[in-house]
Amino acid sequence: MIEVRTQPLLVTQVAVVARDLRKTIEMYHKMLGWGPWNVYVLKPPRHHHTTVRGKPVHYTMQIAETHVGHLGFEVIEPLEGPSIYKEFLEQKGEGLHHIACMRTAAELDSMLKKFKKMGVEVLMGGRIEDSIYYCYLNTEPMLKLVLETGSGHAINLKPDWTYP
Repeated sequence: MIEVRTQPLLVTQVAVVARDLRKTIEMYHKMLGWGPWNVYVLKPPRHHHTTVRGKPVHYTMQIAETHVGHLGFEVIEPLEGPSIYKEFLEQKGEGLHHIACMRTAAELDSMLKKFKKMGVEVLMGGRIEDSIYYCYLNTEPMLKLVLETGSGHAINLKPDWTYP
C-alpha cells in the first residue's frame, strides 16, 4: 500500500483574546518590542456574513495584528454580539485563544471537508471585506486548541489605526 502524504498545515498566526486591545498591544510593544500594530474595527459593512455554531449571528470586534518574524500575532477584543471570544473571556479569562493555519481559497474547501469527515464542526466564521473568509474549528477536544483557518489575515488590508 502506498502512503499518501500531504503538506503539513503551517501555523500562520497565534492569537490572544483581551478585554482592552489598546492596553494589551501597548504592553506587548513595551515588554517585547512587537509592532507596529495594524488595528481593524470589524463591523458592517467591512465585517459581514458572521455565524456562530452554524447560525447567522451579528458580532463585532477589533483586532490588532503584527508580524513577529514570519509569524503573525493577533490580539482580539470582542465588541458587540455573542461570539466564541466572549465565551472564552467568561470561561477562561484573557489569554491564548487559537492558532491559525490559513490556506489558499482553492485548498480551503477540501480542507474543511476533510475536517468535517473527522467530526470537526465550524464554531464561528465570517468575512472581512470581499477578500477574506475565516472560520474557527472545534478542534479543542482532539488538538487541545482551537484552530482558525480561512483565506487570509487582515494585516494586508488598510488598518483603521496603527500603534505606535
